[in-house]
Amino acid sequence: MAGLRVCSVLVTGANWGIGLGLVQQFLGMPSPPAWVFAACRDPKGQRAQKLQNLASKHPNLVIIPLEVTEPASIKAAAARVGEHLAGSGLNLLINNAGITKVNSLDTEMLENMTQIYTTNTVGPLLLGQAFLPLLKKAAQGSPGSALSCSKAVIINMSSYGGSIASPSGWDLMQIVSYRCNKAALNMLTKCQSLGYREHGILCAALHPGWVQTDMRGSIGQTPAVTVDASVRGMLNVLSSLAEKDTGTFLDWQGKVVPW
Repeated sequence: MAGLRVCSVLVTGANWGIGLGLVQQFLGMPSPPAWVFAACRDPKGQRAQKLQNLASKHPNLVIIPLEVTEPASIKAAAARVGEHLAGSGLNLLINNAGITKVNSLDTEMLENMTQIYTTNTVGPLLLGQAFLPLLKKAAQGSPGSALSCSKAVIINMSSYGGSIASPSGWDLMQIVSYRCNKAALNMLTKCQSLGYREHGILCAALHPGWVQTDMRGSIGQTPAVTVDASVRGMLNVLSSLAEKDTGTFLDWQGKVVPW
């Protein structure tokens, strides 16, 4: 983490779990970003209370209302972030917001597939489009041509559950809709890496580990990785991202995850 230097970062799904952990770790850095944008669906709601408490103590933390399934909300969030940046660009976009529903292959439904795909895959696509001008501006304002987090990066929070080559945990949880949308998110990441490379933007998918959050706890098993350990590991990975890593799928320890 010591090598991670970013001037601005936006984290979606920032009011709990991994998203909140990321915000806390960014704010706690020896040289924190000048701007930490924490986006969530209901900034004034009870689930955002910890985020609100952090904002009262850190003037560089800005809470942004965002519903990732609504294009108008995404555009409004991008405009608000742009106002705060006042001519500067956005270095790091972390598409962390996501949902899951526990269903088997036999019980999966159209409504679940559609809702989860819209949130977990279409959302990151639309966010990439909306924040592209700010990411391009950050890349253009960074010295050198090599891709890195100091320039401009899109991170899509994926899962090894979406790995086609190594579909881990099938016997524990089938979660078909979640697996399918994460596989699609991985392809989106590859597409973004190809399309945005010419703008100086690095794109990668990250598997945070099987983390102890409310989402994972719903399956009745205790995950092995704490939020703090996962986030610290991912920030270390971010600090080492380079040109060779664009379009890759890595885990929270920096290991390559098979597609």
